[in-house]
Amino acid sequence: MSVLIADDHPLFRDALKRAVLQALPDAVLREVDSVAALHAALEAQPDTELLLLDLHMPGAAGFSALVHTRAQHPGLPIVVVSAHEEPAVIRRAIAHGASGYIPKSAPVETIVEAVRQVQGGDLWIPSAARGAATPLKPAEVGVAAQIAQLTPQQFRVLNMIAEGLLNKQIAYELGVSEATVKAHMTAIMRKLGVSNRTQVALLASHLAVDADAIGNGAESFEAGTHAQ
Repeated sequence: MSVLIADDHPLFRDALKRAVLQALPDAVLREVDSVAALHAALEAQPDTELLLLDLHMPGAAGFSALVHTRAQHPGLPIVVVSAHEEPAVIRRAIAHGASGYIPKSAPVETIVEAVRQVQGGDLWIPSAARGAATPLKPAEVGVAAQIAQLTPQQFRVLNMIAEGLLNKQIAYELGVSEATVKAHMTAIMRKLGVSNRTQVALLASHLAVDADAIGNGAESFEAGTHAQ
């Protein structure tokens, strides 16, 4: 079984590898530490059968990497592994398409159980988050659907915009021309239904883990839209 671990903390990746091998002794493990590396790994190995994904890595924030990876690889089971343990956050991850959610504080035995259960085709979440599902806000659902339409390169540009990088900085990071970045910007704004980079960043905030950030982003986005 081919398993990909996406996390930017080497020590935690090692802990996950040990737990996965305990759950799936014959697994072939690969690891990446950024969203760009994640895209490259999945493109190179389309037969990957399980992904363990940290919510916060270089190139992603909040649920954006989960949403985009789920859209690009709809048949791939994704287990979110995160330091966030709030039931509402866990339920939102499941609503966005995760097959499981493992808190980083979980003991090895729990990780083993979760991996085995998801590998068997079931859903796994901590007992504290079980029960009635938490429906996503309509705005969050809409933003997730729009971000799902982006290509991997457009997704990278989106997150760099959200980080506040200028076009010339994005061009340097991606190794492309500013004209190419502007072309990506035009495509991103068209797919997201906005008219400027500020609105792009505010729209992306709907997928933040912090509920307050979502609310503030929504209010700012609405205000900016009405002002035009």
